[in-house]
Amino acid sequence: MTKAANRIMQGLRHAAKIPRAVDVSAVRRRTGLSQAAFSRQIGVSPGTLRNWEQDRRSPEGPARVLLAMLSRNPRIVEETRK
Repeated sequence: MTKAANRIMQGLRHAAKIPRAVDVSAVRRRTGLSQAAFSRQIGVSPGTLRNWEQDRRSPEGPARVLLAMLSRNPRIVEETRK
C-alpha cells in the first residue's frame, strides 16, 4: 500500500471518533484556501461549502471524514494527488 493510501486508511479508522459537528470554516482557514479553491479541492460546490460554513447544512459520510482528515493535516489532499 502506498504512503498516501496508508494515511487515508488511518484516517478512516479514526472516523468513528469524529465528532458529529465539524467546524468547516476553521478547517478551510487552516488550509489557507479561499472558499472557491477549497470547494474545488474537496470536490463540492461552492454553495455546499457555504451552507456548511454557515451551519445551514452539515457534511455527512465521506465528506465529514475528509474534513476531519484535513483538520489533522491541511495538506492531505495535495499529498494524496502526488
